[in-house]
Formats: sequence, structure tokens, C-alpha cells
Amino acid sequence: MSKILVITTSLRARSNSDILAERLIAGTKDAGHEVEQISLKGKEIKFCIGCLACQKTQKCIQKDDAVWISEKVRDADTLVFVTPIYYYEMSGQMKTLLDRMNPLYASDYRFRRVYLLSCAADDADHTPEKAVNGLQGWVDCFEKAELAGSIFFGGINDPAEAAGKEKELEEAYEFGKTLL
Repeated sequence: MSKILVITTSLRARSNSDILAERLIAGTKDAGHEVEQISLKGKEIKFCIGCLACQKTQKCIQKDDAVWISEKVRDADTLVFVTPIYYYEMSGQMKTLLDRMNPLYASDYRFRRVYLLSCAADDADHTPEKAVNGLQGWVDCFEKAELAGSIFFGGINDPAEAAGKEKELEEAYEFGKTLL
């Protein structure tokens, strides 16, 4: 049984990516894993100021929600980032969080597998590529970790539209069952 942390990054209430994440989480729990979800809604996450103090102390000098989120990330076996695609890239709040997790680089982090679930109005095959590449860049900084998989749901735009997408909901559930 793995300890899986799912971080949802949409700030929209009842977002499509959150709806799909709920199904992913259901599949992960049904596969017997321990799952915790953190939503970035209502969280204060400041921009990284590039001071690099964290490389010596493994702690950020800024005091906000990114500090405790980073601790949860450090202690998880598996990470799942969930993002809407904005302008063919991950959400800005997801990127800001990734930047702020710089203290983990020099730490004894536990996670080994990282996954991405993304969704967008555009349904072209290339739509998630930059978001996947951006997350891959973050993962590349952690020698013991790998980007183990990604799933994309295109053609979903209107608020809560994903709730009526049975095929996509089932795919998210099945993807969740495959996480390690």
C-alpha cells in the first residue's frame, strides 16, 4: 500500500479537474492505497524569491501554505498533480507551488513516482505537452523520482461539465487504480 498525495491546483469552485480528481482518488482508494488530497483553493502561496537559503536549511524563509504542503509532498510515496490547462501550460498556481518546493531538493524526500492529470477545453493531442514537460523539468531535479504517467482530458470547458462525462470519469477512475 502506497501513501499517495493528490494536489489539485484549480481555483475554480467545482472545477472539471477536481471532478476528475475525485474519480482518480476513488480508483486509488479502491486499489487499497492511502490517499490524501490537498486543494490549492484558499491557500496562500507566495512566489519563490530565489534566495536559496532552503538549500542549506531545507526550510523556506517564507511563511505560508507552501511550507506545510512541501512537508506533505516530502513524506508521500507517490504524487499526483491535477491541473487545468491554461494557454497550453499548467496553472500558474501549480508552477508557483513547484518553485516553492525547492527546499525538498536537498532533503531526504520519500516520493518516487509522480503523475499528472490535466484537462482543457482544447482536445488536441498536443494540448498537455507543455504542462507535462514543465512537470518533467521539476521531476528531473529529483534523482530518485520519475514522472510515471500522465492522463489528459480534452474538450471539457464549462464549469462542472466533467460531471456528465461518463467515459472520462471512468478513465480517471481506472487510471487511479493503476497508481503505485
